[in-house]
Order: sequence, then structure tokens, then C-alpha cells
Amino acid sequence: MNHRGSDGWDTRHQQYDAKPTAASVLAENTHLLPAQGRALDLACGRGGNALLLAQQGLTTEAWDFSGVALEKLAETAATQKLEITTCCRDVVMDPPAPNEFDIIVVSNFLERQLLPALTAALRPDGLLFYETFTAEKTDSRGPNNPDYLLQPNELLMLCQPLRLIYYREDGRTGKLDQGCRNKARYIGRKV
Repeated sequence: MNHRGSDGWDTRHQQYDAKPTAASVLAENTHLLPAQGRALDLACGRGGNALLLAQQGLTTEAWDFSGVALEKLAETAATQKLEITTCCRDVVMDPPAPNEFDIIVVSNFLERQLLPALTAALRPDGLLFYETFTAEKTDSRGPNNPDYLLQPNELLMLCQPLRLIYYREDGRTGKLDQGCRNKARYIGRKV
């Protein structure tokens, strides 16, 4: 299945072999996760978020359009004896259905038109954990294309139907070698 740009991502994931890690917004806030429920790591890449969600006892799905990334995630999950359902799909063309998940995590991925579907896909009291790159960069990390960079406070506006639980975006304020730089972090709850 060749989704938009999947060949480039497949090559990237084939060559990249670092251990997958969860986004800071999730790793630093696991205390907010429910004891049980259905979780989605959307545009998961190598699945650092999915691995952490499964370790927390959640029924976990991981979606991406890179089959190579999903294969590597499945291998890692098997090694760690974690059950994660992977799905190769273009999440923009085929977003999650309404009221499907208790937790959705998105990191290092921005497709603005997808946010209403993500909000709808949360069950009541469901949480959205979102972390991605901002235009107010302090170094060269992340994409250069402005279509994939958040403007100041934009993530707050995009997720407005949700109740704000946590938000951080340090931008270019203060000591630029410390803090949350190049990214915005958000957690919201569906009410």
C-alpha cells in the first residue's frame, strides 16, 4: 500500500535504528491516564507512545502509513511482551471514527484538518495528548515547511472544543538552552 509519501518514510525508518521513545507530554503525564481503556498512537512512527500506553495496561492501537515503522514497532512490542494492534493507513484520508478512543496521542505530526476528527474520536472524558513542532524555533530541529509548524498558541485554538488540562510552549522566551523549545505540548479532555 503506497500512501502519500510513504516510500520516503519507509526508507527513513529502515535506516533509523534508535530506540523509540514516548513524547514528553505523555511520558511526563502518565498519572493522567485511566486504569483501563482504548488508546491510539496516531501517526505513530516507531511507536514510542504506543509502547508506553501498552505498558500502562491500555488496549493500544498504533496507526501510521509506513509499513516499515509498523513492522519495527511490532518487533519491539513482541520483545517486550506487549500487545499492540498496528494498522497501516493514511490517517488524513481515513481518520478514527467518532467515540472510539479514551486516549489519543499525536507527536511530531501536524495535519490541521484532522483535529476535528480527533476531537470527535474521543469518548466522553477522553484525553488528547499532542506534541509537535512550532514556528518559533531555537535551532534547526523539526520541519522547515511552515505547513507543519504551529504558530504561537495555535494548538490551543485547534483543540478548543476540549477542556484544557495542560499546555506548554516556551517559544523564544528566556534562556533558550532550557525548557520546552521548538515544540508545543497539549493535553485536553473531552467533556
